[in-house]
Amino acid sequence: MIPIEYILIVIGVIILYIIYYIFSKDAQLTRNIRAIASAVEDANRQIYMIEKKLYEMDKKSSTTDIKRGMNDEEIYQEIERSVYDFINPVSSNIKEIERNLADLSVAVDSRLANLEGGIRQISLPSSVHGNDDSKITSLFKQGVDVDTISKELHLSKAEVEFVLKINQLR
Repeated sequence: MIPIEYILIVIGVIILYIIYYIFSKDAQLTRNIRAIASAVEDANRQIYMIEKKLYEMDKKSSTTDIKRGMNDEEIYQEIERSVYDFINPVSSNIKEIERNLADLSVAVDSRLANLEGGIRQISLPSSVHGNDDSKITSLFKQGVDVDTISKELHLSKAEVEFVLKINQLR
């Protein structure tokens, strides 16, 4: 039978690994979100610059367009084409980043579910339960020796000694 100390050490190592894994994935997600925020900010800056240039061009060309024969509808269509040509690649990049984040989220969720399932499969011996603890401590305080307690409660001698050590009775 595996001593309880080894089981507790294994559980502790697993919990530490889960915590490390969660923090590392959180840091990675934070970096991805910052990259997306930077890309969106850059796109907004470029949109502002394009709108500013279009406004300046509109001011300059309003007098010349009338002379050239461009009406408001043609100017609107030209502006729409320019904006679409600029926004289309940015939009496709943002959609790809969203897909990557969704895939990453699914992978992290499945890994966490697997780890949680593994932890649930590890069970502690019956002596860790409060009912046995109280029985063991009360019998020991009454002067019953460890061998008798283990036989009476159908526990191993090591489990009885473990509970007594935890309760600082031995």
